[in-house]
Amino acid sequence: MSYLSEGNSVETVNARMSAASDARLRRVMASLVTHLHGFIKDVELTEAEWETAIGFLTRTGQMCGDARQEFILLSDALGVSMLVDAINHRAPEGATDSTVFGPFHVEGAPELPMGTCISLDGKGEICLYQGHVLDLDGKPIADALVDVWSDNADGFYDVQQPDLQPKWNNRGVFRTGPDGSYAFRGIKPVSYPIPDDGPVGQMLGALGRHPWRPAHMHFRVTAPGHARLITHIFVGGDSYLTSDAVFGVKASLIADFLPVHSPTEQWRTDFNFVLRPTTNPA
Repeated sequence: MSYLSEGNSVETVNARMSAASDARLRRVMASLVTHLHGFIKDVELTEAEWETAIGFLTRTGQMCGDARQEFILLSDALGVSMLVDAINHRAPEGATDSTVFGPFHVEGAPELPMGTCISLDGKGEICLYQGHVLDLDGKPIADALVDVWSDNADGFYDVQQPDLQPKWNNRGVFRTGPDGSYAFRGIKPVSYPIPDDGPVGQMLGALGRHPWRPAHMHFRVTAPGHARLITHIFVGGDSYLTSDAVFGVKASLIADFLPVHSPTEQWRTDFNFVLRPTTNPA
């Protein structure tokens, strides 16, 4: 057993782990120690910088609560959330790409009849969302649940403004028909900034990065025998598509929003979701 030095720090720390501990935990922690110590040695971290980092993490934890998770925001802003998503959801050819879940989903949104408008505050331009839920062979999936949510026309989710927006504003759950089709009306979403009044926002500012996300509608699509899909539809042409603050955009998820002349909506977008089976190793 040796004492820790600059040269042997990784080996000394990792040697303290018991062989009786969980094997996966040992692998994860050994890699974490290796890369963390390597980073500190690479940049030759100063004591002042170390204290700044501790203060940053402390403030990040202090911002966390029932209505806000600053550590998830930090993970998002550093691209970690999207990397974890990419590793855990390697989709087979033809399956719809996933993206980050985001912090604003709420369980228990009402199941609504097809075609219902989920915009309850009377703001924004109404868009008809329609398409099909299919399997990898192109066959329709009936009774799939399509859970959707978005910001309002001012760029805020209802949970961010509980005293201003109606409950369940821009949220709903729809069940596909025998042909796998879905249809509902919501607003054409708008770009919005992630919360930037905390340490993550300060980090972005110090790095010269903006906090904006491109306009998108969230989808969670589930069906028995198929892997859950969490994804977005992004509004084509949005100015933040190539600089999304949380790196959530994939080219396959950018959709055309077409203007229409109708008494019930001003826009229409058509998008099919292709689910992979739960038995697929990918």
